[in-house]
Amino acid sequence: MNSFKQWYAVYTRPRWEKKVAELLQRKKLEVYCPLNRVVRQWSDRKKTVLEPLFKSYVFVRVAQDEHSLLLQTDGILNMVYWLGKPAVIKDVEIDMIRRFLNEHKSIKLEKTKVSVNDMVRVISGPLMEHEGQVIALKNRSVKIILPSLGYMMVAEVDAINIEVIKSTDFIHPTSSHQYAIQ
Repeated sequence: MNSFKQWYAVYTRPRWEKKVAELLQRKKLEVYCPLNRVVRQWSDRKKTVLEPLFKSYVFVRVAQDEHSLLLQTDGILNMVYWLGKPAVIKDVEIDMIRRFLNEHKSIKLEKTKVSVNDMVRVISGPLMEHEGQVIALKNRSVKIILPSLGYMMVAEVDAINIEVIKSTDFIHPTSSHQYAIQ
């Protein structure tokens, strides 16, 4: 029996993310359903609501022999696969999502393909000391690349709060903190 636990993504029915997270928690599983603080405008008022950041995805930390428990959960359509195997999400990426959601609101997701350009280090602000790759410069937004998910999280940060670093200073293999300023 394998008790080594890793993060996996499960694919849920549309708008079932919170319900699936609750059902998995009832099974005593470690679950993460990232919630984004978004301001919604109604005709008579504005309200901040918590919406799932990743539509139809919930993250769960389980051992390989617990995968069947996931698929027996109402609302889960399947596990997310990569190259024919359930996709493992790195702990550092889950931590990065948590930190990013704590530091920013109204985050947008963009599907991305990682491309290489200048290496940067954030020198000021909530992402201080994180390193990454510049893939574009525009306005004041920072994009965090989540390679194993194929997404970028986007929030605003001042371009003056970053510095270009030499590629030899960039901690590439061990640091999966990849940021892009746009």
